[in-house]
Amino acid sequence: GCKCRSLRKWPADMTIEELIIKNRTCRRFYENHPVTKETLLSLVNLARLSASAANRQPLRYILSWEKARNDKIFPCLAWAAYLTDWTGPAEGERPAAYIIITGDTTITDNFWCDHGIVSQSMMLGAREAGLAGCMIGAFNEKKLREALNIPEHLKIMLVLALGKPREKVVIDVVGPDGDIRYWRDAHGVHHVPKRSLDDVLVEVLVDV
Repeated sequence: GCKCRSLRKWPADMTIEELIIKNRTCRRFYENHPVTKETLLSLVNLARLSASAANRQPLRYILSWEKARNDKIFPCLAWAAYLTDWTGPAEGERPAAYIIITGDTTITDNFWCDHGIVSQSMMLGAREAGLAGCMIGAFNEKKLREALNIPEHLKIMLVLALGKPREKVVIDVVGPDGDIRYWRDAHGVHHVPKRSLDDVLVEVLVDV
């Protein structure tokens, strides 16, 4: 079995809010900074311990941390739809590792939000360990399945791209025009507009 240990690199007194704020999507990495198999196993262990609808635990994980396999995965992915003049990370800035989340259809054909839950668990774990990542739902499923010879009974849900972050990502407040598209400034800083707390709350009348 996996004797997974904590990957903590952030201060032990960091709050969950601080960790979530730092857990921004990253699309440029130090490609040559290795992410080990042990690290990936520790992240999947966090996924294993996370909640699952009806406790079916139908998700299965494909790991990649070596260049030969990484090079098969990268061409199957699409990057940053809002950055229309950017085709994705250049060589040297590509992910150092991937976790492909699949659902085992021999267990169930309805995975509910399990893949979202485990993805957040793994991304928070990666960020705590000084890494960063991107949850990618835009991929060429046929090409990816053929590239890795993924069995047909495994439904490909998400690809997590991981590595040491090479870009700075900051949170902005959504402006009066309501534009939520992320963007990069002249210094390469990635800006992510977030709605205010008031904007996401809904008040309803309740009879008492």
